[in-house]
Amino acid sequence: MAWTAHKKLLAAALTAVSLTGCADLGYYWQSVNGHLTMLHAARPVNDWLGDAQTPVPLKNRLALAQRIRRFAVTDLGLPDNPSYQRYADLHRSAVVWNVVAAPALSLTLKTWCFPVAGCVGYRGYFSEAEARLEADRLAAEGLETSVYGVPAYSTLGWMNWAGGDPLLSTFIGYPDGELARLVFHELAHQVAYASGDTGFNESFATAVERLGVQRWLDAQAGAAGDPTRQAYERFDGRRRQFRALAANTRAELTAIYESNEGFAHDPRAQAALKTIAMQHFRERYAQLRATWNGYAGYDPWVARANNASFGAQAAYDEGVPAFEALFEREGRDWQRFYSAVRRLAALPRDERDAFLKSAALPAWAGMAQPDHLPLRQ
Repeated sequence: MAWTAHKKLLAAALTAVSLTGCADLGYYWQSVNGHLTMLHAARPVNDWLGDAQTPVPLKNRLALAQRIRRFAVTDLGLPDNPSYQRYADLHRSAVVWNVVAAPALSLTLKTWCFPVAGCVGYRGYFSEAEARLEADRLAAEGLETSVYGVPAYSTLGWMNWAGGDPLLSTFIGYPDGELARLVFHELAHQVAYASGDTGFNESFATAVERLGVQRWLDAQAGAAGDPTRQAYERFDGRRRQFRALAANTRAELTAIYESNEGFAHDPRAQAALKTIAMQHFRERYAQLRATWNGYAGYDPWVARANNASFGAQAAYDEGVPAFEALFEREGRDWQRFYSAVRRLAALPRDERDAFLKSAALPAWAGMAQPDHLPLRQ
């Protein structure tokens, strides 16, 4: 193998490890092998479209994905690079399975620290069986655990030299609006990234997906009666209702765990109050579900809900209002918004946390300032 090829392989390996972590040789190997196998399976979308063996429904989804990709560049100012211009059929339900863990009386996730991604509250596996073995090991230590499949992950733009992040069979069949949402979310990670700050990064990407999909629907779907818009709004409406319910439960649990007064500070009393809060959560969910005309997509999550799953979900939700407010403050101008977010990403963690929790914009947010963090393309 030529030296250049060696360097490329090493770069790919380091990227995979930095995103999913490396605590031992076995974990290192599954991370590198899984990532490189995914990259090897990817072919340019135009090859799939020109292949007579490609099923027509898949061709239609890939063509739609390319239109979404172009919209992301032209209308949302997201990076114009090789990402999401190739496709891979993985023949499985998820690209990786994440393991998250939290103590019995806390929503604070256990973290793992990696070279590029920093310290994050999850550990990813390309094998579901290996993920569940890790979850069992953590549970034996007294932690509550959750394992969930992930349809896509971002290499933050570092793999664009090798073709970028591909479209995957794990999400290409999503409804139109959901496919656009996912592409916008993952591309947002290439715009700004604060090492080790999962809540900041995921809340930013979630804000981009929400704002971006609304603009995409306005441009592509047309009037309120359009089937694509109706399908997305119905699905997204349920998602927002469920996340609001989960957020209320997180607040209840946090109050229980952080109480320092009276009997509630007794761990046994806190555990009893936690049981009551979880029961109320499931009762309220049953009431909400009854309004969804038979939709049961959240049933598995609710059945397994614990501190780990609530803690993981918080990263995607809690900072979104702050980013949406910042978008409005920047005149709904995407590049000004991205520049402000990159400046926030460069601040100390405590300042970013204050921004996310209060949604109170700092005085400099709307001012013209140099952007010292280049866009990864």
